[in-house]
Amino acid sequence: MKRDFFNLYSHDFARVAVGVPKCKVADPAFNAAQTIELAKQAAAHGAVLVAFPELGISAYTCDDLFHQRALLDACEDALQEIIEASKTLKIAMIVGAPIHAEHKLFNCAIVIADGVIRGVVPKSYLPNYGEFYEARQFSPADAASTHALMLCGQHVPFGASLLFQITDLPLFRFHVEICEDVWVPIPPSSFAALAGATVLVNLSASNIVVGKSRYRHQLVGQQSARCVVAYLYTSAGDGESSTDLAWDGQGLIYENGELLAESERFSQDSHLIYADIDLERLSRERMRQTTFGRSTHRHADEVAEFDMIEFPLSVPVEGRLALERRVERFPYVPSDATRRAERCNEVYNIQVQALIQRLKSSGMSKVVIGISGGLDSTHALLVCVKAMDRLGLPRANILAYTMPGFATSERTLKQACELMEVIGCTAEEIDIRPSCIQMLNDIGHPHSEDNPQYDITYENVQAGERTNHLFRLANLNGAIVIGTGDLSELALGWCTYGVGDHMSHYNVNASVPKTLVTHLVRWVAESGQIGDTGTDVLENILGTDISPELIPGKSGAVEQRTESVIGPYELQDFNLYYTLRFGFAPTKVAFLALHAWRNREAGTCPEGPNVARNEYGLGDIRKNLRIFLDRFFRTSQFKRSCIPNSPKVGSGGSLSPRGDWRAPSDSQSTVWLADLERIPEAD
Repeated sequence: MKRDFFNLYSHDFARVAVGVPKCKVADPAFNAAQTIELAKQAAAHGAVLVAFPELGISAYTCDDLFHQRALLDACEDALQEIIEASKTLKIAMIVGAPIHAEHKLFNCAIVIADGVIRGVVPKSYLPNYGEFYEARQFSPADAASTHALMLCGQHVPFGASLLFQITDLPLFRFHVEICEDVWVPIPPSSFAALAGATVLVNLSASNIVVGKSRYRHQLVGQQSARCVVAYLYTSAGDGESSTDLAWDGQGLIYENGELLAESERFSQDSHLIYADIDLERLSRERMRQTTFGRSTHRHADEVAEFDMIEFPLSVPVEGRLALERRVERFPYVPSDATRRAERCNEVYNIQVQALIQRLKSSGMSKVVIGISGGLDSTHALLVCVKAMDRLGLPRANILAYTMPGFATSERTLKQACELMEVIGCTAEEIDIRPSCIQMLNDIGHPHSEDNPQYDITYENVQAGERTNHLFRLANLNGAIVIGTGDLSELALGWCTYGVGDHMSHYNVNASVPKTLVTHLVRWVAESGQIGDTGTDVLENILGTDISPELIPGKSGAVEQRTESVIGPYELQDFNLYYTLRFGFAPTKVAFLALHAWRNREAGTCPEGPNVARNEYGLGDIRKNLRIFLDRFFRTSQFKRSCIPNSPKVGSGGSLSPRGDWRAPSDSQSTVWLADLERIPEAD
C-alpha cells in the first residue's frame, strides 16, 4: 500500500479519540444513538480508535435497575445497533455496558470493529466503599469461569487479559481496563503493557468531587509514564443521575507522562477529543529503557495470561493527513514562560553544582576561562561566577582572558571587556596575533596581507593559540581551564579538535544546546543570579550574530556567519533532538520539522529578540537536514570521542562517549542520507 509522506500514519502516528456523550439513565437507545454519532465524527476525522465511558450504554447510575431483564435486553439491542453502524465506520469502538453471563452480571467494555465484537473485557476491581457499591450488582472479572460468551449472536472472547492488535498498524496494540482498575496498586494495564500493549484505554464513570480532577491527571499521567504507553481515559458526564453525585465528563489522553488532550469538563453537549499518538516514540523508549524488558521477564507468568486478538482495520494511509499535535519548534526550550524559567533555573544550577564539585574534588580554587564576547563563553563565565559565590571564594579567582585575533570585531572585544569588568573577575587581554604569525611562519603558511590564504589552517592556528595560552595560564596559576563549547557545536563538529574550543579541563556547556544558551544568559540577567550588574552588556551579547571571527572581513566588518555554513541552529537543534533522543529516521524528523516550522504563529516560539521567528519549507528542511546528517554521523564523532568531562543537564541527551552517546569514529552517513532521499523536494 502506497503511503504518503504527508500522512501522519506514514510515520507511525495514530489518531485516537475519546468520546464523552450525553446520556439518559436507563435509556440504551438514546445512549447508543449518541455513541454512534460521535463514532461517525471520529471516523470522519481519521481516528482509528474511539473510547466511550463505563456503562455508557445503560448509564452508570442505574443501581438496582441493572437487575431488571428489560434494561439488560435493551442494552443488548442497543449494542446491536452500534454493531450495525460499525460496518460502515473504519474505526474501532470501545463501549461500556452490563453483560449477563454465567448467571452473573459483569461491568464490561466491548470492543467493536467492522460489524464484529472483537472482545469483551469485564472489570477486575469493583469499588465497594464510600459512594460506590458495585459489588451489590456486579461480579469481578476473576469470578468468570469461561473465556468466551455469546453476545448479539456472536461467539466472542471474554476476559480481563485480552490484548487487541490492529494488523495494519503493527505498533498499535491496546488493552482495556475499567475505572477502578487503574486506582489499585498494580493495575491490570501494567501487565498488559509488559505484554506489549502500547495503548491503554480506561472506560470510567467517576463522579466528581473537589480535587478529584487533579488526581485523575496524576493517576493517568503516571500510569502512562510508568508503562511507556498512550493512555486514553473517558468518564461519564451530562445525564448521569444526580441523586447523590455529580459528574464532570472528564476525558484525558496522555502519552508517556505528557498530556496531549483534555476535554471540557461539565459540558452539556456530547463531544470528542483527539490526539495523534507517536507509536514509534513509545516503542523506541521501551527499547532504550532496558529495564522495561527486564520487567517483562520478571513478570513472565502474568504476561503469559494475555490472549492476543488481531483484526484488520482500513487505516487512512493514502493521501495527505496532517498531524494534529503540538510539535515545539524549540524542543530544548519550553515556549511557556513559566516552564522556561523553571528549565533555565534547573539547568543553571546543575552546571553550577557540577563545577563546584569538580573544584572541590580537584583541590582547586581558581579557574581560567577565555572570553570572546559571544554567547557560549558568556554563559560559562556566569556559571563560574555563581560557583565562586557559593563556595565563598572571591570572583577574582576567575582568571578571564580575552584574546583578540586577526578577525576579532570591535564590538565583541568591547563586550568581552565590559562583561569581565561588571562581573568583577580578574580580567586581562592577550593579543594572540604575534604568536599566530610566528606559528604561520614556522609552518610555511602563506598569510601576507598582500596575498592572504584564509583556509582552515589560518583559522585553527588562532583557535589553537587561544587554547594553548589558557592551558599554560592554568598551569602558571594553579587553576583549571573551563570549556565553553556547547552541545550543538559538538553535534555538528563545529569545534577545533584538540587544541581549540574542543578541549578544556572541564566543560560546563557541553550538553547545553545553542538555542537554550540564549535563554540561560537572559534568565541569569533577569533573575539577578549574579547581582544587578551587567544587564546591558548581556543584552548586547544576546543581540550579536554568531560568528567564529577567524577570517577578516572588508573594512573590519564581520563577514563570517556560522549558520551560513552549518545551517540555522534553531533548525539543527530540532534535528539533533529527534535524532539523538529518539533515533527517528530523517523522513520522520523532516515530517515533524515541517509541521513545527511551516505556517505557524510566531507566538509558539520562545520570546526574546534573538530568537528567530522563521518559517521553513520542506526544501529548507531537507537541505539543512542533509548538512546535519553528514556532519553528525560521518565527520564529527572522532571529536566527540575525546571530549572533556561535563555534566549532563537534560533528558534530551548528551554526546559524552562515557554517557548517552557511544558511537564509532569511522562510521558512514550512507543509510541516513538514503532515507533522506525519500523526502519530497518541496511541499
